[in-house]
Amino acid sequence: MSAEIQVRVNGKSYESQIEPRLLLVHYLRDVLGLTGTHIGCETSLCGACTVLLDGKTVKSCTVLAVQASGSEITTIEGLSAQAPTNGNGLHPVQEAFWEKHGLQCGYCTPGMILASVELLRANPNPSQPEIRHALSGNLCRCTGYQHIVQAVEFAAKKMKSRKR
Repeated sequence: MSAEIQVRVNGKSYESQIEPRLLLVHYLRDVLGLTGTHIGCETSLCGACTVLLDGKTVKSCTVLAVQASGSEITTIEGLSAQAPTNGNGLHPVQEAFWEKHGLQCGYCTPGMILASVELLRANPNPSQPEIRHALSGNLCRCTGYQHIVQAVEFAAKKMKSRKR
């Protein structure tokens, strides 16, 4: 038995026949070849598989691909297309993580960046406690979070200055 889904991923339309039990994370990685969405715990605890589904963060290891049919999905690979870049192809949040050393091994980084994007859309000037709360569903085993928080603060400033 298979199900047909239609989704837009990173601005491109896809129609696929899939097993109804296929998780969104596996659809993105195995069917579409978008491996920037990482598989971590597969129980929704770590946030490595975070993507934007119709502009809201979801842990794609807990969403069936058929549930996403008709939706717009943004993965880390498509993020730069959603905002003006500084000529380097990176979204301001990606730039900030690079410039402020908000990553070490990089495994959690796609999920952290997408959660940060959602936060900054809703709150362009978050406090440190608000940043920490917004990122609380994403685990990092390397950084101690301080550089990640600083990167989000820096991204907020960058985005504010670009709007002027």
